[in-house]
Amino acid sequence: MHIPRLLLLSAFAVAGCNSKPAAEPTTTPAAPAATNPPAAATPSTTDPTATTMTGIYSLRADSLEGKPVDLSAYKGKVTLIVNVASECGYTPQYTGLQKLHAELQGKGFAVLGFPSNEFGKQEPGSAEQIRQFCTSKYAVDFPLFAKVATKNGAEQSPVYKALATATGKEPGWNFCKYLVGKDGTVLGFYPSKVAPDAPELRAAIDKAMQ
Repeated sequence: MHIPRLLLLSAFAVAGCNSKPAAEPTTTPAAPAATNPPAAATPSTTDPTATTMTGIYSLRADSLEGKPVDLSAYKGKVTLIVNVASECGYTPQYTGLQKLHAELQGKGFAVLGFPSNEFGKQEPGSAEQIRQFCTSKYAVDFPLFAKVATKNGAEQSPVYKALATATGKEPGWNFCKYLVGKDGTVLGFYPSKVAPDAPELRAAIDKAMQ
């Protein structure tokens, strides 16, 4: 039977509208790959602010002749740090300091002298004059450093700032003494009137050297 072309096209159109589209395949998104949480940071055992040495022996100072000196050179030794002056009533203590240094230097001890002009303006000379005075009058051969400020302020020596911080005491006059142990720890403060051969100072030195 001959079916009109128009009727045949209409039949196809109706059939297309009544049919369901093929279902799209449903895919479950793959679970994201398991990721391990970042490992907790392991605390560093090294303090970045820490120095390899502590205390006084981590510092530097200039020698009497103006050359930089690492005080780490004295690590492992006991030292007696003294603010010295050439025109003071305590200046004769140079004799006792030199005797102490000469007796004990071979056993790991040193006197370190820091000239200062703060007290009574009693160290007015140049480095050359200080050296000449100490050598000719007292035969000093223990280390002498450049003239410093020992009291709190903008000009205070880093060495004396550390000494004062450790003990809570600054020099009140010339020839005050700080005893420093082998690791750079400040062990004690002794005022000017405590002579180099004072029993309490000598006992403290001997104990620190053990």
